[in-house]
Amino acid sequence: MAGGSEREDKVSLELTEEIIQSMEVGLAFRDYSGRISSLDFHKAYSYVVTASDDESIRLYDVSTATCLKTINSKKYGVDLVCFTSHPTTVIYSSKNGWDESLRLLSLNDNKYLRYFKGHHDRVVSLSLCSRKDCFISGSLDRTVLLWDQRAEKCQGLLRVQGRPATAYDDQGLVFAIAFGGYIRMFDARMYEKGPFEIFSVGGDMSDANVIKFSNDGRLMLLTTTGGHIHVLDSFRGTLLTTYNVKPVSSSSTLEASFSPEGMFVISGSGDGSVYAWSVRSGKEVTSWKSTENEPPVIKWAPGNLMFATGSSELSFWIPDLSKLGSYVGRK
Repeated sequence: MAGGSEREDKVSLELTEEIIQSMEVGLAFRDYSGRISSLDFHKAYSYVVTASDDESIRLYDVSTATCLKTINSKKYGVDLVCFTSHPTTVIYSSKNGWDESLRLLSLNDNKYLRYFKGHHDRVVSLSLCSRKDCFISGSLDRTVLLWDQRAEKCQGLLRVQGRPATAYDDQGLVFAIAFGGYIRMFDARMYEKGPFEIFSVGGDMSDANVIKFSNDGRLMLLTTTGGHIHVLDSFRGTLLTTYNVKPVSSSSTLEASFSPEGMFVISGSGDGSVYAWSVRSGKEVTSWKSTENEPPVIKWAPGNLMFATGSSELSFWIPDLSKLGSYVGRK
């Protein structure tokens, strides 16, 4: 019977609608004096990094619920932030409107390791390749630049007609650029040849905000300022479902995130709420109302029953096991 109980333990850890419906804020950091504009989980360490309008970059250890580091970027401001493969090195974009360089920053000693100069307007999309030291950035200057972390000059430039959203797939073989109602798929090794596929998102011409691949690469999601979250088959380009939330202002970003196994999508909304949907059924699983009226940034923790939202505070959402009657006393 031992094998059976182990199997049941494993089952009880699988993400279900019931578990998502039980989720609530288990921990919150409320010491921000500005809105959180970006947050990222490290893929291999239990670290989270945030960027805030109070011009701070903060590093947290989720496992000990502590803020390890606060670094101020008063000169440049900070807008988007992403971990590199190194747990205390990040790339971030500025918010001051006069220097659009991206910066590679060591949080350990607060040193700039490299500046990436090339954009001439606000950077609105930043995606790092988890397998290689390369990344991609999209800007309101209507360019998408490809970078190697080891070089200050960009390795490639693609022009776009609109606000671009960019993402690498987990393998780093393909990247996607969304704007103007379409997603263009590029082979990372032959991007100069142009997109190998162009997918439509059903006539939604509102500005692209965020594009992401599921962990297994089979699905993509695209959010737009019109309050639409489109989920597509990333191989065929079929539009599987579209979820609708309250639209966001042009100065806000609507962010959504796949759960680790790609079965659920969580998203912010223009009215500050958080929603969860089932990818399989396309139906809403639950929603959490908010007293705020701007969309939170939102990310699911890699391989965990947890997601984080960033608004005027940083919140970690976990299942409330006391609500899960069927899981208690399983053994």
